[in-house]
Amino acid sequence: MRKSHPVRRAVLAGAATVSGIVLLLSLKPASDPGAAAAAGGTVPPATAPSPQGGRGADAGTVTGDVADTQYGPVQVRVTVSGGRIIAAEAVRAPGGGRSGQVTADAVPRLNRAAVLAGDADIDAVSGATYTSAGYRRSLQSALDRAGG
Repeated sequence: MRKSHPVRRAVLAGAATVSGIVLLLSLKPASDPGAAAAAGGTVPPATAPSPQGGRGADAGTVTGDVADTQYGPVQVRVTVSGGRIIAAEAVRAPGGGRSGQVTADAVPRLNRAAVLAGDADIDAVSGATYTSAGYRRSLQSALDRAGG
C-alpha cells in the first residue's frame, strides 16, 4: 500500500484518537480539596472522646468498629445529638494509589449521606462499592453504640 492510501490514514487516525482518549482518561486529576470544601465535602473533626458502650440517643461522639474491606480498613465516627446524626467522618479509610483517589471522592459523599439519612441505610458510591459497604458496617456499629 502507498503511504497516502485512504485506509491507512483512517487506521492511523483511529489509533491516534483511541490513544488520546486513553491518555485523557488515565490522567484524571486527583480530587481538589478546595472543591470538596466548597461542596460541603468536609466535616469538622469531632473532639469529644469516644464512649465504649451505648449511652442512649444523646451519646455525643461515637466511633464504630473497624470494617475490613478488600482495599483496606474503614472506620466511622459519628456525632449524635437529640437522637440525630449531626456529623459523620471516616477516621480510617483505604488509601494509596487508586484506592486513595477513590476514597478521596467517596468518603465525603458517604459522610453527607449518613447525615442526611440519619441512619446506616445509605446508597453506595459508584466505583467505591467495597469502601461503601465497609463504611455502612462501621456506621451501623457506631449507631448501635450510641443507642440509635
